[in-house]
Amino acid sequence: MGYILALDQGTTSSRAIVFDHAGAMVSMAQQEFRQIFPQPGWVEHDPNELWESQLTVARQAMAAARVQPRDVVALGITNQRETTVVWDKRTGEPVANAIVWQDRRTAQQCERLRNEGLEPLFTARTGLVLDPYFSATKLCWLLDQDSGLRQQAEEGHIAFGTVDSWLVWKLTGGRAHVTDVTNASRTLLFNIDRQDWDADLLALLNIPHGLLPQIGPCSGVVAETDPSLLGAAIPIAGIAGDQHAALFGQRCVAPGMVKNTYGTGCFMLMNTGGHRVVSTRKLLTTVAWRIAANTDYALEGGVFIAGAIVQWLRDGLGIIESSDEVEALAASVPDNGGVYLVPALAGLGAPHWDPQARGAIFGLTRGATRAHLARAALEAIAFQSADLITAMRHDSDIEVTELRVDGGAARNDLLMQFQADMLGVPVVRPRITETTALGAAYLAGLGVGFWKDSAALDAQWQLDRTFEPLRGADEVAALRGDWQRAVERSKAWAVA
Repeated sequence: MGYILALDQGTTSSRAIVFDHAGAMVSMAQQEFRQIFPQPGWVEHDPNELWESQLTVARQAMAAARVQPRDVVALGITNQRETTVVWDKRTGEPVANAIVWQDRRTAQQCERLRNEGLEPLFTARTGLVLDPYFSATKLCWLLDQDSGLRQQAEEGHIAFGTVDSWLVWKLTGGRAHVTDVTNASRTLLFNIDRQDWDADLLALLNIPHGLLPQIGPCSGVVAETDPSLLGAAIPIAGIAGDQHAALFGQRCVAPGMVKNTYGTGCFMLMNTGGHRVVSTRKLLTTVAWRIAANTDYALEGGVFIAGAIVQWLRDGLGIIESSDEVEALAASVPDNGGVYLVPALAGLGAPHWDPQARGAIFGLTRGATRAHLARAALEAIAFQSADLITAMRHDSDIEVTELRVDGGAARNDLLMQFQADMLGVPVVRPRITETTALGAAYLAGLGVGFWKDSAALDAQWQLDRTFEPLRGADEVAALRGDWQRAVERSKAWAVA
């Protein structure tokens, strides 16, 4: 029946997974790459490292599955969103490091645009808020640093793309400069009603149109890989940003269904169907996916630091040796001991949108231990996610009945139980938690007819475990109230 190869280019590692026709994982390969921090608040990646690590794991996954290149019927791509890559079309080489979605260097530019009264225009056209998170101001910053680069861009020699575009460019040997609607919708340059780049916003930001990739659907063949890379010309038939792919992989295809992905960041999306919901609680309106002529929208809330706080416990503080140790350490104490950790290491995302917030720990006493800090870190992930679902309930006027979860930290039972307690609804974990890659595989498979239709995919979703809420309403209200006090005190810390 053949196989689908999914490339999952994330914030801290590149993965490749081979899926069979039943949607089962046949093999997986993963490789971490460097995180570059030139200054406080700046985060960069080497685009060549992204590409080389992704190519390496693709080959490893195919070898581990003993899959011949001719048996791979399609390739799907999912990726860290908003991260900005700029390269020379003539050489195919990046002109600078990629500026990562977590990067805060353009906070002042966003504030200046906001002070000029432009945020309502950007929000109306794109569904987004003015924040350094998104790609447009990162691209402006790169062009403004080098007048020669701007001139080359105006002459048509420079290409911009999110990571999906960069991978497709490299996979095709420079023959295709494309993106899909989901990644385009995260740039602050895409009109989500007209489904195209917005000329007015490009003019406001002085960005040449020739830099931008062609926009395509999420499912359907857009190009073929260079045969020298993976052994055959494999159709690239699915592209979606990581959170959109996870929503699709979780089969949240009906309005009101919600998923949360626990990765480096934590991202919650609610499918709103063909209806674009305008948020009053600072959530984002985004394109969920476009398949053929049909577009689904979603409400989204993003937590910038989720699993990354566990990495900080490991790498920054050294209180654990591996991320897998955090659950046992946190479970060694009965509660957080009054300790609250606000993981605003890259500012606060929805519903606060404060790029000047900074990480903080509150409630420390002589009795506080590293175990309390580990527990506070895990609880912070759940508190932030609970804030998002509260906002979604308000904006959508839909009562959420369950939360589907995925990503690495979704395997943490202590975190999932606490999440259910804070939400007051069941948390449902599927058997396959690598739903980001699965969603990319599904989109690619549909694009080449590997699966007949979306209904065939619904039958493949399998339950692993349901976490029912156990805590009383009064206890939950007290915990969340203390959390909110801590969040408020972390805000605007970096303001001079």
